[in-house]
Amino acid sequence: MAQIGKRNQLTVIKEAPPGFYLDGGEHGELLLPGQYIPEGSKPGDALDVFVYRDSEDRLVATTETPHAMVGEFAYLRVVSVNPKVGVFLDWGLAKDLLLPIREQKERLAYGDWVIVHVCLDTKTDRIVASTRINRHLNLVPPPYTEGQPVNLLITGPTPLGYNAIVENAHRGLLYHNDLSAPLAVGERIDGFVREVREDGKIDLSLDRAGYQRVAPLTGKILEALAASGGRMPFHDDSSPEEIRAAFGMSKKAFKQAIGSLFKQRQIVITAHGIRLASTPPQAGSSHE
Repeated sequence: MAQIGKRNQLTVIKEAPPGFYLDGGEHGELLLPGQYIPEGSKPGDALDVFVYRDSEDRLVATTETPHAMVGEFAYLRVVSVNPKVGVFLDWGLAKDLLLPIREQKERLAYGDWVIVHVCLDTKTDRIVASTRINRHLNLVPPPYTEGQPVNLLITGPTPLGYNAIVENAHRGLLYHNDLSAPLAVGERIDGFVREVREDGKIDLSLDRAGYQRVAPLTGKILEALAASGGRMPFHDDSSPEEIRAAFGMSKKAFKQAIGSLFKQRQIVITAHGIRLASTPPQAGSSHE
């Protein structure tokens, strides 16, 4: 049976002037309008489609992909307002997504951006949005491991850092001291699990944890030093932004990596920066 609000592999039953009719199982035949039919398709083919309700509340299919499907979170813009019903969001399809008044934590206006959860109203089978994020998060402690890569959606700043939704399911926290620059609400980034606490809360990082993080970063620093003639002007007083731009890592990760290289006697740390141990000191320098 076709799943509403999800992508489905549905078989083409027949062709008609409006388009293809697909086998929706218990939902019956679903129309795939002609403008969405992939070139060369024919009856009997299985097509990858998204199923939703059109402006006349009929179940239809499309080969387009919305910004978020049922069960996912997204950062969407308000494109119209109906004071009696709610607001409508641009989610990448011809028909906008309804955010009902009852699912709004605060009233929204045209042009506002908002974090929402896309869900299926079980009474009407209509796809709607909700800003009541906590209600839709998974509160079961996740089985993530230290250093596991995860997808993050930034939901907002806190005194400690930034809250994020992890893998469309759990809430996590990125700490200020691990970041080289501010993050934007609605930004999607790749991160790593630092720790899952006993209470189920997840500490996150933009760099791998522990040795898993340091090992590849030391190689990156050595390669950069070799390409720069054995010296680079980066040290404890370098800004996080400079380090992120040069090496693609946080200042904390950089300090851990050069500390590891120093212990291995592969580099020398000076007042002017870092240099390969095999590179002689600069002539006339009194700081090495």
